[in-house]
Amino acid sequence: MKKSRVKLEIIEPVGMRVLICKDEERRTTKGGIHLPDEAKIPVISGRIVAISLQIENDPDYPLKQYDKVIVNPSNAIPVDFERDNKLFVIPVEDVVAVVRQKAPEDE
Repeated sequence: MKKSRVKLEIIEPVGMRVLICKDEERRTTKGGIHLPDEAKIPVISGRIVAISLQIENDPDYPLKQYDKVIVNPSNAIPVDFERDNKLFVIPVEDVVAVVRQKAPEDE
């Protein structure tokens, strides 16, 4: 019996880019207001899946894998890798914020 090998595809961003997995779009605000389908917010949030080596070795960019980020999607390149297409390659200059948890201060 011959074993079949499954090839895995890995996406590795190059240059000054990161790969993010976009968060689910919210259709309801915290106050309970339902947003119409036409309501598009010009920024998206997601988690960093992969970082290019150039960014990883650059101390000016404090980005790490699994960081939650807010990005300007104007230059986002969708990766047609998954059916629901939640992966995007983003230039690092379009990462506008990193969301971090602040540790509670000792009282």
